[in-house]
Amino acid sequence: MSILPDWRIRELALGGMIEPFEDRLVRTAETQQVISYGLSSFGYDLRCADEWKIFTNVMSAVVDPKHFDERSFVDIQAGEIIIPPNSFALARSLEYMRIPDNVMVVALGKSTYARCGIVANVTPLEPGWEGHVTLEFSNTTPLPAKMYAFEGCVQLLFFEGERPEVTYRDRAGKYQGQQGVTLPKL
Repeated sequence: MSILPDWRIRELALGGMIEPFEDRLVRTAETQQVISYGLSSFGYDLRCADEWKIFTNVMSAVVDPKHFDERSFVDIQAGEIIIPPNSFALARSLEYMRIPDNVMVVALGKSTYARCGIVANVTPLEPGWEGHVTLEFSNTTPLPAKMYAFEGCVQLLFFEGERPEVTYRDRAGKYQGQQGVTLPKL
């Protein structure tokens, strides 16, 4: 299994793996600087959509993955959001992903956000999985932290190898085909 370079990621993306696909690393949009997104040497910088779920303790809900209480967050649709100090947010990728049966993808945080104390959960995208990626961000600082929609938020690394015996699609994984910000499922 080896990491994929830009030319191979482009081939797979043009075959439907990433939609929409940006063929180069974009650092400026509409005459302003943005947090980079698009194809890089050995990866792809994914963008956040403008759908967010910000965790809140207003309703004193308990966060339980087996019995998730939707009162534990606030839904926001906006081009930018503030994550409260020492808090957490969910978002979704702008891009829709269709992972080939012989590719494994790992999403890692971007250093621009990490240097501001915003940490992205390392997320695997398994062979055969498809959907919008639900992304998890922690503000580890004692200060409010801002994030931007339609700009880079995580970097994807692609690894190609032999097809596994059972793909995510084959086993009908619970997050297959997810749309929007998807909450925990059992």
